[in-house]
Amino acid sequence: MEQFVPTGRSLRSLSVCRRLCYAMWFAYLLVYLHSVIGFHSTDAGVMMLIGQIADGVFTPLVGYGSDRTVCVYGTVCVVVSFPFLFNRCLACNDNAPPQAQMLYYTPFVLIFQLGWAATQISHLSLIPELVSSESDKVELTAYRHAFTVVANITVYTVAWLLFQSQHNVDPSIPDSLGRVDIPLFRTLALILLGTGTLFSLIFHVGTKEAMSASESEIQLITPSPLQDALPGPVFQWKHWLKEPSFYQVTFLYMFTRLMVNLSQIYISVYLTDSLMLPKNFIAIIPLVMYVSGFVCSPAMKPVSKLIGINDTYFVGLLLVFGFVTWVFVDRSMAVERVYGAAVLLGAGSATILVISLSMTATLIGEQTQSGAFVYGSMSLTDKVANGVGVVLIQSIRPDSMEACGLDCVGLYCDVMVSVTGGVAVAAPLCLITLVIWPIRILRS
Repeated sequence: MEQFVPTGRSLRSLSVCRRLCYAMWFAYLLVYLHSVIGFHSTDAGVMMLIGQIADGVFTPLVGYGSDRTVCVYGTVCVVVSFPFLFNRCLACNDNAPPQAQMLYYTPFVLIFQLGWAATQISHLSLIPELVSSESDKVELTAYRHAFTVVANITVYTVAWLLFQSQHNVDPSIPDSLGRVDIPLFRTLALILLGTGTLFSLIFHVGTKEAMSASESEIQLITPSPLQDALPGPVFQWKHWLKEPSFYQVTFLYMFTRLMVNLSQIYISVYLTDSLMLPKNFIAIIPLVMYVSGFVCSPAMKPVSKLIGINDTYFVGLLLVFGFVTWVFVDRSMAVERVYGAAVLLGAGSATILVISLSMTATLIGEQTQSGAFVYGSMSLTDKVANGVGVVLIQSIRPDSMEACGLDCVGLYCDVMVSVTGGVAVAAPLCLITLVIWPIRILRS
């Protein structure tokens, strides 16, 4: 059977396409629903929880299926659903009850999360297929993250340009977010959707996959000679559930994602509600974070080879702790110091995320026939934990910051410190287990 190995270029093109929409979803949906559309804070949190639970449920199922098919259907789901998420309810008037609006948005959230799960897991599962050595997996994961950062930088750059254009056209528009910003978010969503669709077409058209003689299944890569030489039965999905290293890496990945995702979600409201900065800073500061992450990505491979992946992860944690300490000490942070804190968070988040994904690829090793299931299962714990975390935080958030005065100003400062810092304390415990019991598969 003649088959085609996807190139690094095609791998990166799908990374850009899939991440553009998800970056906007994760960073801005909560802000959009609460501050722009006018959802109650708890209702906005519930919508995020629905999306995260759906993603958590879909991801292992898609992971199981991705070991047997391709991700084109996920791209279609994203294209169909995303324009409706950042637009007003087309079936509602201004007096529509919150429950009706939630009912309207829920199907689009579910379809989008199904599409995201399909593209994410199919994309991640290519990494252990393409390379076998640990350092190469770190390098490929770093490149993947670098182009993910390119997508995020694109999101925040376009958002900043739109905010600037809005102010230039009509200086009387307030600096706080409101329903007047609905067209801005709709335009941003359509620009990103068009860009992402273009890169998706580049990937699906440019990556040629040969059919088997029966044309009944598609393989992404010919098994390596080492894999062919391994004796014994195929390593199936159920065998992973008996491996201790599977759970070690899963919990480390979950804590990593909690740090990265919750800080990404709440950095916007921290800037606008706690630091009282103008709304264009919800584009500027995340942009600084991702630029710093992009700069760090090429250093991942040499640093991990020099000090090891466990110590590299710990260095990333120290950078995150530096951000948490800065926010805790400097609660009324001036604008110029916000940039420095953003650099620490961006570099630390990029480091721990790349290394945790590299550890997952190391765990999979040569067992690539069930690799997508591993990524999917780990994402399940990540998504559910993130969804529960958002709902808990939103449940203590007032629907109006004016309702509790100055007591609420420091709310998101406390969130950034306690949530990000608390998870950053739990992650080293998982890291210690990996130092004592290194990643390995016990089943022969």
